[in-house]
Amino acid sequence: MAHQDVPTMGSADAPDAVYDATTLGKPKMLVFGLQHMFAMFGATILVPVLTGLSVQATLLLAGIGTLLFHFLSKGKVPAFLGSSFAFIAGYQAIAPNGEAELLPYACLGVACAGLLYLVLSALFKIYGAEKVMRFFPPIVTGPIVISIGLILASSAINNCQTNWLVAVIAIATIIICNIWGRGMIKIIPILMGIIVAYLAAFALGEVDFSGVADAAWIGLPVAWDNTVFSLFGGGMDAGLAITAIITIMPLALATMIEYIGDMSAISSTTNRNFIANPGLHRTLLGDGLATILASLFGAPANTTYGENTGVLALTKVFDPRVIRIAAVFAIVFAFCPKFAAVIGAMPASVIGGVSIILYGMISGVGVRNLIENHVDFTESRNIIIAAVILGLAIGIAYSAAGAIAIPVGGITISLSGLAIGSLAGIILNIVLPGKAGSQAASAEAAEADLEPASAEN
Repeated sequence: MAHQDVPTMGSADAPDAVYDATTLGKPKMLVFGLQHMFAMFGATILVPVLTGLSVQATLLLAGIGTLLFHFLSKGKVPAFLGSSFAFIAGYQAIAPNGEAELLPYACLGVACAGLLYLVLSALFKIYGAEKVMRFFPPIVTGPIVISIGLILASSAINNCQTNWLVAVIAIATIIICNIWGRGMIKIIPILMGIIVAYLAAFALGEVDFSGVADAAWIGLPVAWDNTVFSLFGGGMDAGLAITAIITIMPLALATMIEYIGDMSAISSTTNRNFIANPGLHRTLLGDGLATILASLFGAPANTTYGENTGVLALTKVFDPRVIRIAAVFAIVFAFCPKFAAVIGAMPASVIGGVSIILYGMISGVGVRNLIENHVDFTESRNIIIAAVILGLAIGIAYSAAGAIAIPVGGITISLSGLAIGSLAGIILNIVLPGKAGSQAASAEAAEADLEPASAEN
């Protein structure tokens, strides 16, 4: 069999996993979808809260973007597209105080950044995933996925620190439900953790419902003045528009590298090689178009969500239809300001407790990716590559600046530690000798182990 450098995730079903949720019944599918919506909700609405964008528009376009992504990826990838944190620096550069009149310019820049996803998608289509993925073997993607979870963990801790008791209740509930739960309780631990911790926070007087009482039951999620289209009605500042585009577009170069790590994490979690089928060209196209669409209507850029990957790893329900149900829930609730207010009133400690589990699961998936692909850590090159990726990604993320500022002309581009670590790992994988050594042999052995299952499909 010809050796392929695409990550060796097989078509065999993962143990105890559910790939067809219809066997569980429609009521359980609805609950699973609701759980996925709750998993993404806290982080998704945090981006508009930090930038001044509309929470309701964010929910609406996250749901629509997810459905568009599933359509373009042939409905095979169980990924939810929520708000991307990577572009927050871009929004703040153009509208530092969330100025309503400046945010459409920032959204224009993000929409143009989404075009770069389409360019990379075309390259994958032209040259094929195998050639491109030679630059992203398991020794590169594994540490990247590990870094994603570890970097996100800091935000979970910060949220937990607002009330550790509530956070511990959330963590304990998830563990108890997942390990000792029976029936439906066992497979919705995240939702149970949110409900129990939310009730505990309410009992402790940690929940402020004043905003809920003032919110309307039904309302339109998108306002014309918040969209990019409003800029073309006259009076557009062309200089500011160009500045926004030049400032924000380079951020996509970093997010696309991170995106490949996210897709590797989902593939490894579900034991399906989505990089090969339906292909990165399709998933990148879906993510790019979802980002463009969301930005045009005044919502944050979209990206595949680590929280939902964590839910997949924990519940082992891998049916993409469950994610599409979550998307529909997000769209419906986008038209209910009162519901958004209820979720918005959720204490940070609840979100933090749940996130510790979810982010930890992401890093665990990265470790599993290395083990299942038989990456040989007795080879110096592999240790060096992993060390550089982890050191740069985590070290820069937790440094005082939190990023590396690179002046380009009169513009300063900030690159995250994850982007720099990923790029360094890719370069080292190319230049260091030994690529065709034991790692390749072990990868072929892994493929051989998966051949019988692949033949059955």
